[in-house]
Amino acid sequence: MTPSLLIDAARLQRNINRMQARADANDVALRPHIKTHKSVAIAQRQRDAGAVGLTVATVREAEVFAAAGFTDLCLAYATVGRAKHERLLALMQRGVTLSFCVDTPAGMKQAATFYARHNRTADVLLEVDVGHGRCGVAWDGTAAVDLARLITRQPGLRLAGLLTHAGQAYRGPTGNETPEAALLRHSTAERDRLLALAVRLRAAGVAGVVPGQVTLSIGSTPTMAVFENRTEEGFRITEVRPGNYVVYDAMQVTLGAAALDDCALTVLATVVSRRTEGDVTRLYLDAGKKVLTTDTGAHTRGHGLLLRAPEARTPLARATIVALSEEHGWVQVDGDAAIAVGDRVQIVPNHACVTMGTQEAFTLQHPDGTTERCAVDARAHG
Repeated sequence: MTPSLLIDAARLQRNINRMQARADANDVALRPHIKTHKSVAIAQRQRDAGAVGLTVATVREAEVFAAAGFTDLCLAYATVGRAKHERLLALMQRGVTLSFCVDTPAGMKQAATFYARHNRTADVLLEVDVGHGRCGVAWDGTAAVDLARLITRQPGLRLAGLLTHAGQAYRGPTGNETPEAALLRHSTAERDRLLALAVRLRAAGVAGVVPGQVTLSIGSTPTMAVFENRTEEGFRITEVRPGNYVVYDAMQVTLGAAALDDCALTVLATVVSRRTEGDVTRLYLDAGKKVLTTDTGAHTRGHGLLLRAPEARTPLARATIVALSEEHGWVQVDGDAAIAVGDRVQIVPNHACVTMGTQEAFTLQHPDGTTERCAVDARAHG
C-alpha cells in the first residue's frame, strides 16, 4: 500500500552509532529527542547504543515511553496547566525520573503551587533562548537570573539545570557563508551562551548552579554535527538532545549536517497520473500534504527529493515536487521521464519529524532483505 514509510535499518543504526560516538567523544550524555520518530522500537536501539534517557515534546509521549519501560525522561517544553501536571505527577509516582521546562514566572508559580500541594519536589529546567526567538528566557538579560532565583525559592520545585535549543541553525547560511561555517557559528553560540549564563548564575549566588551538579542541556541535529564541548570556569555542557539524526532528511542535507546517503527514511509513493506538455512531463503521486510536509528549509528544492536510485540515494535528475494537495504530490520533470503510471517511487522528505508524525507505522528494511512493520507509537498529541 502507498503512501507508506520505509526506513533503511542499516542507515538507521549507523546514524545512531555515529551520534552516540560523537556524544561519548565530547563527554556528554546523549538524551535523544524522540519527537522525530515517536517509535519505541527506534528508542530501544538508541538506548542499547548508550543513550542515558529520552527527550519528549508532549505529556502523551512521556506516557507512551514510560509505559514501554523508559524511566528517565525530559519534557523539553514549557509545561503549563494543572491537567498536564497531574499526568506528570502520576508518572513520577510510578517511579519515572522526569523533568520539565519553565520559562515564565507565571508558569513556574503554577507548577510550584501544584507540586507543593502534593508534597512533591519536581525537577525543572530553566528554558533559555540563545537566539532562536521562540520560548525561553533571554540568555543575556537579567530575567534569567531573576527567574532562576524565583525557582530556587519555591517549595515544590528544584532547579535542575538550564536547557536550550538552537533552532536558529535551521535558517542556514547568510551572505557568502558556507553551510559548514553557519553550523559552526550556531553550534558555538548555543554552547557558549548557555555556559556564559551558568557562570553568571553562579556569580549571582543562585543555589544549585555548581559545576558537576547542574544540568546544562543543548540540542539540535544541525549543531551537533560540529559540536565540540569546552569548559568555562568549571562548567561544561552535560547533555545533548538531537532528534532528527536517526533518519535525517532533505533539510539536514542542505544545511550540511548530513549527506543524502545518510537519509534512512523515504516515502514510498505510486504514480497515479502522468501528462506531457511540450518539453515538460507532469507526474502525480498518491503522497500529498498528509504525508509529505509542506515544510521547506534553507536551500531545499520543492517538497522532498524524488530518488532515481533509492539504494544509493541518488536524486532523479530534473525532477521537482513543485506542489502538494491533500492527497497528491505534483512533480514536474524537465524533459521526458522514464516513469509510467503505476510505477512506485521513493522520496526523501524535507522534514522527517512531521512525516513520521502523520503515519501509524513504518516498514523497517533489514540488510538481508527482510522487513519488519513497526508502530509510530506516540503519534497522538496531548
